[in-house]
Amino acid sequence: MSSRDAILQRLRHRTGGELTAPECDFSVLNRPDWSTAEKLDMFERTIESVHGEVHRTTESGWIDRLAEILQTRGAQTLLIAKEHEIGKALKNATENREDLPQLLVYDEAIDSWQETLFNDVDAGITSTRGGIAETGSLILWPSVDEPRLMSLVPPIHIAVLKASELYTTFHDAMQSQNWAAGMPTNALLVSGPSKTADIEQTLAYGVHGPKELIVLVIE
Repeated sequence: MSSRDAILQRLRHRTGGELTAPECDFSVLNRPDWSTAEKLDMFERTIESVHGEVHRTTESGWIDRLAEILQTRGAQTLLIAKEHEIGKALKNATENREDLPQLLVYDEAIDSWQETLFNDVDAGITSTRGGIAETGSLILWPSVDEPRLMSLVPPIHIAVLKASELYTTFHDAMQSQNWAAGMPTNALLVSGPSKTADIEQTLAYGVHGPKELIVLVIE
């Protein structure tokens, strides 16, 4: 029996059976019924207030916008997932255009290409599970195809967010996506580029993660 199972067994014994969550009043979290446009405006204002960057685009135009963004930053390499539709769309696009950087596919164990990941990747692009308008946060659920390192190691993290998957509050997101039914071991809320003020209370970006967070919102 694992330590976790032993702890849960003792808790069940003390409570006399099944573990249940206590009844909670979440009415304090109620917000106005914002439209998608209103949620997007709030999300953009909030995340840009902490040095995030938002670009509104379309399903047919997001690759063009991505190419422009990466060219302005001189990015030579872009880390993509192997199986996700974003990675597949970019691989298909490079067959007919030359304005995208070299694509690096995250398709092997970290031990075999750690040096390349940490030294040769200029930017990484990931999907999102949604966004939270009130706090300007992205919801990321890392997977085997899109490991946590894809959004943590590259100096530039580009996240693709569908406007239809914006929620007013964190509680709305959890309820709408039924988080109670199951979560990954490492769910993430990202509200801007990496920053710290530990040293002399001076704010610095990119110390523990990406220096830039760029969100492509698909309207």
